[in-house]
Amino acid sequence: MLLRHAHLVRYPDIEADFDVLIDKAIAAIAEGEPVEDEILGHYVNVASLVRAVSFREGKLLEQAVERLAKLNPDLVVLMQSIKLPLVKAAIEAVAGNDWLHLEGVRLDCDAPAKGSYTPDLILVNRAKRAAFVLDLKRSLASYGDTSRLEELKLKMLASAMILPDWLYKTQKRLMVETVGVAIVDGASRPSDHEAGVWALSEIDDLLEIDGAANCMAEMRLRFGRRVQQLLETEARRALGIPDAATPVLTSGSASPTPSRRLGILRATRRVMIFDDPAGEDDPFDDGRDDPEAEDDAAASWPSQHIRVGFARRLLDA
Repeated sequence: MLLRHAHLVRYPDIEADFDVLIDKAIAAIAEGEPVEDEILGHYVNVASLVRAVSFREGKLLEQAVERLAKLNPDLVVLMQSIKLPLVKAAIEAVAGNDWLHLEGVRLDCDAPAKGSYTPDLILVNRAKRAAFVLDLKRSLASYGDTSRLEELKLKMLASAMILPDWLYKTQKRLMVETVGVAIVDGASRPSDHEAGVWALSEIDDLLEIDGAANCMAEMRLRFGRRVQQLLETEARRALGIPDAATPVLTSGSASPTPSRRLGILRATRRVMIFDDPAGEDDPFDDGRDDPEAEDDAAASWPSQHIRVGFARRLLDA
């Protein structure tokens, strides 16, 4: 097999870690206690599971990508609710200009800000001095006919303009020459790199690890089997149908024998379009939380040309 990148991963290499992540996600989904709802009635438990799945799948994607990224020794992986300040000048620049005209513009992360943006992951490729700001979504289906996607891009691009200065001051003078932003669609619908949208099936090129996308696909398949078992059990309970002798699925189990699904399950799958129930951070809130820089990192950023924009494959950069 011809490798495109210097690093390779296969599912057995990370199966144990991914099994733990899946088990924790399923446990969190199952332990939820729904609030009574007059409209949903005894179907409230089914709806509660669907909402929980939407949230937990997003978290599962973040954790899995973080685990894979650490297999590339060139990558520095940053997460854990990092808040990047939304500098006012950056917001105004992105909102009022064609992005291509802003290439090379870098702003001070300590400049006056209005709120903050929390990316799911920041990846820094030390070998290529490139950084990626990633926002992972279980599906972009709910963003299709709204302005939410454009608002998200604005926040990401504004934060990208201050990221080189922020990395230099808070991450032991870590320097980058390129910053790319990417919204990763877990459903792997057609991507649009010119608009900053990447399919999960293209994650190999962001991590520079062959096989990463296949690992993510296998993990989602196994997670889906476990989720569907939970939904079937709850749907049977809601309809008053005795539980069938269904084998218990673990993360590594093979697919169960195909059987006739209940109408309620088909309806449940159609309902699973929720995305990010917790909501997005308000780009204009007043909750700025700047990390305290180390004393020796407070020096001015060395003058250089920084390329910032939507993420591009490093092989093509």
